Amino acid sequence: MEMLSKKATCKSHGQDSSYFLGWQEYEKNPFNEDRNPLGIIQMGLAENQLSFDLLESWLARNPDATMFGSNGGSIFKELALFQDYHGLQTFKTELVEFMAEIRRNKVRFDPQKLVLTAGATSANETLMFCLAEPGEAFLIPTPYYPGFDRDLKWRTGVKIVPIHCSSLNGFRITKAALDEAYDEALKLNLRVKGVFITNPSNPLGTTMNQDEFNHVISFAVSKNIHIVSDEIYAGTVFDSSKFTSIIEAIMDRNLEKTDIWSRIHVVSSLSKDLGLPGFRIGMIYSNNETLIAAATKMSSFGLVSSQTQYLLSKLLGDKKFTRHYIQENQRRLKKRQQVLVSGLQSYGIPCLKSNAGLFCWVDMRNLLSSNAFEAEMELWKKILYEVGLNISPGSSCHCTEPGWFRVCFANMSQETLNLSIHRLQAFVTSNGDGNYQNQKLSTRISRRNSLVVS
Repeated sequence: MEMLSKKATCKSHGQDSSYFLGWQEYEKNPFNEDRNPLGIIQMGLAENQLSFDLLESWLARNPDATMFGSNGGSIFKELALFQDYHGLQTFKTELVEFMAEIRRNKVRFDPQKLVLTAGATSANETLMFCLAEPGEAFLIPTPYYPGFDRDLKWRTGVKIVPIHCSSLNGFRITKAALDEAYDEALKLNLRVKGVFITNPSNPLGTTMNQDEFNHVISFAVSKNIHIVSDEIYAGTVFDSSKFTSIIEAIMDRNLEKTDIWSRIHVVSSLSKDLGLPGFRIGMIYSNNETLIAAATKMSSFGLVSSQTQYLLSKLLGDKKFTRHYIQENQRRLKKRQQVLVSGLQSYGIPCLKSNAGLFCWVDMRNLLSSNAFEAEMELWKKILYEVGLNISPGSSCHCTEPGWFRVCFANMSQETLNLSIHRLQAFVTSNGDGNYQNQKLSTRISRRNSLVVS
């Protein structure tokens, strides 16, 4: 056997989580309307495909952006040759203006305090390298995105201690939960370096309220620790309260001239807001000059290509387009979310009230055979293998209550979503009898073209 490093044989990547296992099963038997209509529908991917037509129409109107054209000439050579790891200044300037627009210009960003990374995954890991030593801890509210077990822990050696939130208050962060998590870290002899929040929340699809901000900020001030706010879904807020950034919340409390100001760090991306995960555009924003300098050096391990930066600087520079895109994308997300929520509720499956994101946090507790995580896994396997839907069980998100699932709705066509809802409805009406699929599903699929869920 060849000798490999401990990192190469480390099992803490999280790839054996049910979240990733569901993806693997989907890839073996992917749904296709024509070639594989009985295949598994991917509802475990938080991807935004609802506004792709807007992006494609912009590209069609602006061919110079993709052809390296500028003022009648070509800048191919300029883009192809060496770029330092600070990124293209024009792109960073347009990027911070786009970030401000999403936040209703309540927060302004300085491009000099921005670090470009190859996606939010890289941004989050880079922040952990900069903020904590191996064996030190960050507190994270549950439920949280399963990928954080990989992004924050795998290579950095940083520990995650959960802040356990409850369905009794809609999984809101409380002072008691923060204190309990901190005490738990101390029992484990872990030094707590910060609180890591996701706002809007993945998987809840909710934005933080004023009480939660106050709890987290006061806690961080009292413990003299950092706050990392992953705001990757900021542009997906489609209903009720508007999005508030952690920076705005700090400013509302007039804390800009206090120590906490340099301990606030924001992660953002264009993967969800613009639906461009393949472009790998992530970013770190911080008022901490030392951190920005270190993160900029680290970014050389995951740079964004110059051609991507150039193309998107042109797109984001079209302010009329970006304002229209943000509004229209939010309108489509709201409409799509309502289709999923109403379709499930009509068959007695409630969802947590949400106002953001590309997914719903779905309550299937009444479908469990018992109030245990074994029953959740049993139900998940039925839905995966028999119903043909890959959804993410709450246990993969470290939820402490069995029976919750994250269900994505923006990575498929309206017709496929309708079919997904109908499959679940058929499952519920059959009382979870696994034999229902052969009896009923094929006829329901044949009717999918006329199916409308309102």
